[in-house]
Amino acid sequence: MEVDKIPLLTPYTMGKFHLSHRVVLAPLTRQRSYNNVPQPHAILYYSQRASKGGLLIAEATGVSDTAQGYPDTPGIWTKEQVEAWKPIADAVHAKGGIFFCQIWHVGRVSNQGFQPNGQAPISCTDKPLKPQVRANGVDVATFSPPRRLRTDEIPQIVNDFRLAARNAIEAGFDGVEIHGAHGYLIDQFMKDRVNDRTDQYGGSLEKRCRFALEIVEAISNEIGADKVGIRLSPFADYMESGDSNPKALGLYMVESLNKYGILYCHIVEPRMIKVGEKCECPDSLLPMRKAFNGTFIVAGGYDRDDGNKAVAENRADLVAFGRLFLANPDLPRRFELDAPLNRYNRDTFYISDPVVGYTDYPFLETAI
Repeated sequence: MEVDKIPLLTPYTMGKFHLSHRVVLAPLTRQRSYNNVPQPHAILYYSQRASKGGLLIAEATGVSDTAQGYPDTPGIWTKEQVEAWKPIADAVHAKGGIFFCQIWHVGRVSNQGFQPNGQAPISCTDKPLKPQVRANGVDVATFSPPRRLRTDEIPQIVNDFRLAARNAIEAGFDGVEIHGAHGYLIDQFMKDRVNDRTDQYGGSLEKRCRFALEIVEAISNEIGADKVGIRLSPFADYMESGDSNPKALGLYMVESLNKYGILYCHIVEPRMIKVGEKCECPDSLLPMRKAFNGTFIVAGGYDRDDGNKAVAENRADLVAFGRLFLANPDLPRRFELDAPLNRYNRDTFYISDPVVGYTDYPFLETAI
């Protein structure tokens, strides 16, 4: 394929951002931000994966001191954290990249050891989460029973997201992606198998989505809807967060998002019901794609051929790659040449080493 015939390598205009290709770095938790502060080694990691006109989405970043559920994940609620992100954003921009910060709150996917003063994690519910085998297939994560947020506490959490978005812009990010996927706090509110509330944030589909949409509205008002994306996984059942009618949930959300005019919607494919596992699935994102007015990003087990097909068939504007981009810092270049790919090493995804499994994946030889 010539470059101009490779759909993933065609230019695309996303709002005010001019992308030179459609290969997006998916947000990937890396657990190398010691004490929840981004580290200098992240400057190299992100700049390695930056390209002129390429979109990178940073790893999930906590919005407050109650947002954490994993060791050494970054935050963006303190001045120190904001300052630590600045050289990372500068390095991405120096290579012509566009950089969004994914902001999250884990909700009940946590335990008292990660919480201020050893308090219970907060959620929409007080239903506990069963212990889970971690992504490395060995370690078992245990979760403390959560505390159900009172109705009058919810505006404070919305405000935490708003302030985190403002901090992200101050840190030099081009925008934010709200993490509304994979069983974390926003997803806990949206999914009827978790949310058992009887106030205005529970029950009907509209009420379960209220929290997510209040966050979208608050952040759009704070930094501008043209700098806001959201990630959703209506079909997924991560962390016991499934829904009885994911098609209705997905469609309701994208139609509601249109009212705010946000920049993009980033959706996880229905085939990714569990972390890292593709399954045969009759469901499709096409109804959501057709209903959403902004840029539509898809993710979930894509390779070069899948991604090219998704763009060529107009099922997506952009395609996010996780494991392949982690292992191949020059992924767009390799796609262009149809070059062989480095294999990723799952054992080093979540270790805390500043180099191994992080910045030591090789680039293609420059001679090619």
